Amino acid sequence: MTLFSDPVCQYSHRVRLVLAEKGVTVDIEDVDSNLVTEEIFEANPYGNLPTLVDRDLALYESKVVMEYLDERFPHPPLLPVYPVARAQSRLWIFRIEKDWCRLSDTILSNPNGDEGLTARQELRESLIGVSSIFSDLPFFMSEDYTLVDCCLAPLLWRLSQLGIEILKTSQTQPLLDYMKRVFERSAFDESLTDLEREFKM
Repeated sequence: MTLFSDPVCQYSHRVRLVLAEKGVTVDIEDVDSNLVTEEIFEANPYGNLPTLVDRDLALYESKVVMEYLDERFPHPPLLPVYPVARAQSRLWIFRIEKDWCRLSDTILSNPNGDEGLTARQELRESLIGVSSIFSDLPFFMSEDYTLVDCCLAPLLWRLSQLGIEILKTSQTQPLLDYMKRVFERSAFDESLTDLEREFKM
C-alpha cells in the first residue's frame, strides 16, 4: 500500500492521521502538489493528492480514502455503527469542508488579498462562535474519536499558518481544550510531517 501525500496539505494530512490511528503500515511518498508525477496520473486521472494505491486499487478524494481505510482496517472504528449516526458524521464532514476548509483554501491561495483577509476573519469568527459545542463531549459532537475529528484536527493545526490566533477566553476555552486533546494523541503526532511540525513553532 502506497500513499502519495502532499507534506503540507490538510487533505493529505487527514488520510495520514487515519492511517496512524489504525496503526497501518504504509509507504508514504511525499509529493509537491505542483510537481505531480506520471505515476500518480496513471493512478488518478485528476493528478491530485492524496492518492492511495492498494495493489490494483487506486483511490483519490480524501473522504473516499478515509472511509475505505476505516472499512478495510475496522479496528478501531472511526465511524459509528448505526446508519443514522454514520450519516450524521458524513454530514459534519461535509459541513467542515463547506464552511471551514473552503475558507482555509481561500486564505492559502490569496493570503494578503481582500478575499484572503475576509476569509481569515470569517474562519476565526466561525470557530470562536462554535466553541461551546466542545463543552459537553470530548470530541466533535461525539464521545468517541471519529473521522470527523480526523478532518477537523489538521485544519485546526494550521491556524497559525493561516494567520489565525484563538485567544484564550471563557468562550474559546472549550475549543482550545479540544485542540489540546486531539493534538496530544500519539497518532496525531505520528501523522505529522517535518514541515507540518513547523506550523506550531
